Amino acid sequence: MGWQAIPQDFFNRHPVEVARDLIGTELMVAGVGGIVVETEAYAEDDPASHSFRGKTARNAAMFGAPATAYVYRSYGLHWCLNAVCRPGTAVLLRAMEPTAGLGVMAARRGVNAPRLLASGPGRLCQALAVDARHDGTPLLHPPFRLLSRPGTPIDIVSGHRIGISRATEKPWRFGLAGSPFLSRRFG
Repeated sequence: MGWQAIPQDFFNRHPVEVARDLIGTELMVAGVGGIVVETEAYAEDDPASHSFRGKTARNAAMFGAPATAYVYRSYGLHWCLNAVCRPGTAVLLRAMEPTAGLGVMAARRGVNAPRLLASGPGRLCQALAVDARHDGTPLLHPPFRLLSRPGTPIDIVSGHRIGISRATEKPWRFGLAGSPFLSRRFG
């Protein structure tokens, strides 16, 4: 069984399930991308989630249809790409193993080491040229392409989310075990 397009229903679940199942998928933006190796889940009743206090102009995409891109700027510096699950919930795409368009990613990032191209949410967005233009757009249509991994089992690890100050105890960060492309080791 080879790579297959991910259906919209895949995202119409609890973000923890989606975050785990996105590990090992292929994410492409305009032909540039790779394998998702790290994610984090955010639920509507989660104090660390942007949706916790309700819908605003900034987080409106988070209340869109499943498989909508929610893109925001973190600390005014870095763009972050999230996949909307059920309304008010999302999965942050934290890291990717680059497999296509490495030269393009290197030029965008100003680095050549594959490990540094997309290991972190800001790096991932810079490498893929994802920014505010993508907020509210469907992840299952161009320029995006999301494919499910072949039936080969993979080893997924989980741990506490990072880079947040609330609800840090939730083990809602998922990663591909042993991947050198993670933003930070699990452990």
